[in-house]
Amino acid sequence: MNDPESARKEMERVRWRCRRGLLELDIVLGRFAEQHYAGLDAAQRAAFDALLDMPDNPLWDMIAGRLEAVPNEQHALLDKIREA
Repeated sequence: MNDPESARKEMERVRWRCRRGLLELDIVLGRFAEQHYAGLDAAQRAAFDALLDMPDNPLWDMIAGRLEAVPNEQHALLDKIREA
């Protein structure tokens, strides 16, 4: 994402994917995307995209700490999301 137009389109895509059926997820994911997404490296962005592919309830359970994340990249990312 070197050029500003690509970065803008990527951020729009991420914002759209952060819109969920659960208000809690909308708030937490949207806040994280706005504050931290631009600073993630490629592996972290891929891990975030994988989280966004999950259904709402299991994703919320992972963020809330009720369900364990499997890939190691997700552990660190979920910690960042919880802090946002």
